[in-house]
Amino acid sequence: MRNKRVDEVRKRIAKRKAEQQRRTLPAAEEWLPALPEQTEFSYEVQEFESNMPELAEQAKGPTFRKEVFFFKVLCAASLVLGAGIVFKSNNPALSQARTAINQVMTEEFQFAAVSTWYEKQFGKPLTLLPAGADKKSTTADADYAIPASGKVLQGFSANGKGVFVQTNVNAPVGAIREGVAIFIGQKEGLGNTLIIQHADGSESWYGNLSDVSVKLYDYVKQKQKIAVVANSEDGKTGRFYFALRKGEKFVDPIPVISFE
Repeated sequence: MRNKRVDEVRKRIAKRKAEQQRRTLPAAEEWLPALPEQTEFSYEVQEFESNMPELAEQAKGPTFRKEVFFFKVLCAASLVLGAGIVFKSNNPALSQARTAINQVMTEEFQFAAVSTWYEKQFGKPLTLLPAGADKKSTTADADYAIPASGKVLQGFSANGKGVFVQTNVNAPVGAIREGVAIFIGQKEGLGNTLIIQHADGSESWYGNLSDVSVKLYDYVKQKQKIAVVANSEDGKTGRFYFALRKGEKFVDPIPVISFE
């Protein structure tokens, strides 16, 4: 019983002390600074949140738009259909259009020139070039290598396009300069023919071949073996055709290449 009264007295003393302390300490409103209704920070946060939709739209990458895609397909189909109509029609008024379309479709793409330009601009070869090709190997050399040694049987003046050379049996043929193979197939009067396009837009033609060791659009280096000459009917010699084309004209290769 005595202990219970002692506890009550202690509680009363502690309660009085707490009340005295509350009277002596100022109210929180008196010593805390008043906060403004809207600070600069809160304004910036609100402004950022208001710009969130615009920023999110800018962060998006290019999206696939099917209407644009189908429009391009429609335009391509219209061009093809229009070209077909031009060539099917016998109207003389469309002759100029037929000539222009035929010129565009038959003009050869400058693979070698584009690859050299790309390398100069970006410092590395295109994917059509070999992985180990460096800058030296893609720079056109002004000197021509001999495609195949032999005796000139028919000069440039005979046909105004190229020369026929007599070689040894199964003689290998090398590229006169580096470039890209743009044609492999049969040419009238030349048999199996390979055409290589060079960085300056010129072309070297190799005809009357028994075997071609490169594929279409392959990159070839100067002096690289590209083919084998076709042998004569008696099998004692080889016969090889070579031509050099610059722009729209063939030039005489004899002044720049010594076959013998």
